[in-house]
Amino acid sequence: MGPKNSSLVTEFILAGLTDQPGLQVPLFFLFLVMYVATEVGNLGLLVLIALSPHLHTPMYFFLFNLSCIDLCYSTAITPKMLMNFVLSKNVVSYQGCITQFYFYCFFVISECYVLTSMAYDRYVAICNPLLYNIAMSPRVCSYLILGSYLMAFSGAVVHTGFMLRLTFCDANTINHYFCDILPLLDLSCTSTFVNEIEIFIVVGKDIVVPSFILFTSYGFILSSILKIRSTEGRSKAFSTCSSHILAVSLFFGSGAFVYLKPSTAGSMNESKISSVFYTIVVPMMNPLIYSLRNKDVKVALRKALIRRPF
Repeated sequence: MGPKNSSLVTEFILAGLTDQPGLQVPLFFLFLVMYVATEVGNLGLLVLIALSPHLHTPMYFFLFNLSCIDLCYSTAITPKMLMNFVLSKNVVSYQGCITQFYFYCFFVISECYVLTSMAYDRYVAICNPLLYNIAMSPRVCSYLILGSYLMAFSGAVVHTGFMLRLTFCDANTINHYFCDILPLLDLSCTSTFVNEIEIFIVVGKDIVVPSFILFTSYGFILSSILKIRSTEGRSKAFSTCSSHILAVSLFFGSGAFVYLKPSTAGSMNESKISSVFYTIVVPMMNPLIYSLRNKDVKVALRKALIRRPF
């Protein structure tokens, strides 16, 4: 009697980021440090926002959710990646691979739409400051976050459902450091045409639509900034947005390079390098971008340290 799912393979082997022995130990410590920095930075930001009443604003509400996503996102990917550097064969069960795949899809799509919500928040704050309290009321913010998670849930379910329809016969070595869509398609012994159409439509929607909203919002923001007469005011407004634009460009740019190019273009090694940016680098950078350069967060951190009993 065969397995209940459509796959004949019961486990996969993750090939990892590189097969060069001389790079295994240095890369292990590099990504371990990055993982620890990601967890500490995002967890610290979560605690700080939760304990500081003056950070209970729409901007930090979105940042709180972004930190939650990055915390879970990194945990779903990096520990298994680190095992590739210390094990001769990094094995993951079929069920474990599909589970990691689902959570990866959920968190990456969540990040897309939370970043979009943050851009909309900055647009309202800079372009329509008098309407900010109405346009970004607690109810509106809750709807934006709920919508982000619903989009992530539906997208992850669709991707996982289409992946479960595939059959994996003999080949079980995934040329990646986690269970990603395209490397899994390469292993299928059945037609993946329908899956490729689904990926192009769903991933395209989750990249193109948020990107359009993001760049439209920041187009209006930059236009408003240029109209500010005060040099100090213009500099402050621009510094608030420039870091976010950098993080968004890195996240969406690397994602688009991996998923929206033709399947025959480039190599899987290029895709793995690009994946490092949006799975590991961006979650680590977000606490630095949105907190350490932020005066409100520095003040909240100083007050928290002063109030701490010794």
